[in-house]
Amino acid sequence: MSRRRDLLLAAAITVILGSQRRKRRFWVRPSLASRNKYSATDLLRDLNDDDHADDPSLKREIRCDGSFKNFLRMTSEDFEYIIGMIGHKIERKNTTFRDAIPVREKLAVTLRFLASGDSYQSLSYLFKISKSAISLFIPLVCEALIDLLQDYIKVSPIFRKRMDGSG
Repeated sequence: MSRRRDLLLAAAITVILGSQRRKRRFWVRPSLASRNKYSATDLLRDLNDDDHADDPSLKREIRCDGSFKNFLRMTSEDFEYIIGMIGHKIERKNTTFRDAIPVREKLAVTLRFLASGDSYQSLSYLFKISKSAISLFIPLVCEALIDLLQDYIKVSPIFRKRMDGSG
């Protein structure tokens, strides 16, 4: 009888402790909440401004080095073209709880991921977007890019399986 009582007691304790949810420390991490102050999106704007600066006082290597292209592996004109073509597919609406991540940021994060192979955590620090959000929208943006560029690229079956979540 003692063993049965001990088992029931252990089960009751497990149920009680398991039902108590850990309180969240943050709704949004303070380091990510400062995204509006300065993030890689501002860096992209600065790089684009550098590339298109017509100020003769700037050294030639600063004016024409293609910083934007070096960062995302495409020109700002191509970036804008892609935004126009897939923006409606990857756009989300703002809610009363939080603003949606802008289409430009989603595309920039995805292109940086594809260009550099950076981890989601590294991209999180760079763009000040949570790792979990990045892990949700990168596959969606990749799918939209594949749909847009299907006549120009060939996607490996292995990558396609990973995108579908079965690989």
